[in-house]
Amino acid sequence: MAEDSHRVLVIVPAWNEEANVANTIREILAADSRYDVVVVDDGSTDGTAAAARDAGATVLVLPFNLGVGGAMKTGYTYAQRHGYASAIQVDADGQHNPANIAEVLGGLEHADISIGARFAEVGDYSVRGPRRWAMLFLAGVVSRVAKTRLTDVTSGFRAANRRAIDQYVQYYPAEYLGDTIDSLVAAAHAGLSVTQVPVAMRPRAHGNPSQGPIGSTVYLFRSVFALGLALMRGRRKATS
Repeated sequence: MAEDSHRVLVIVPAWNEEANVANTIREILAADSRYDVVVVDDGSTDGTAAAARDAGATVLVLPFNLGVGGAMKTGYTYAQRHGYASAIQVDADGQHNPANIAEVLGGLEHADISIGARFAEVGDYSVRGPRRWAMLFLAGVVSRVAKTRLTDVTSGFRAANRRAIDQYVQYYPAEYLGDTIDSLVAAAHAGLSVTQVPVAMRPRAHGNPSQGPIGSTVYLFRSVFALGLALMRGRRKATS
């Protein structure tokens, strides 16, 4: 518990992001002197860890790829053990603008979890067709669970206060899709409050996205399935 509670931990999960991670870290550190950056190298096979260290981040190296959920639980455990009062996820690929970190953190003034929302009338991020329908459905259901209107429940650009950090350390699913839908539903079932802040997304700086249009659509329909499992898990806990 040695860290200054006024500092903010920026958690950057990274898998084979050697070309992007250093610039992302430099942008974060330049944005505010209160930000400490920890990169969770999720079993990368390239030079991600070395590039992150050279750019000024603390690096936690996982021996093999666990996925974003496992990487983020590692980051939140680090935040808890070092006494951070708030933490925020920023992706390594440059799509989350470090200039928006302060705005997303601002949501913690009245909620436990603050989401940087891509569908809140800021920027030009858009999706169409089945993928859009799936995202609208997810947002509608999770909004009811969280008892507040949310438009982008699959965004990874999200901040957590101390209560949320403790919840995430206790339960932050490592399985596929758990880092977004399941973790948010579980937090809401645990009594944590959620809000969103409008942000604009940037294009990926280097490399290709992990999923193309077809893969993204499949991902989101699998998210609907994951949402059903998360809701069932919440009901079982409530009746136990």
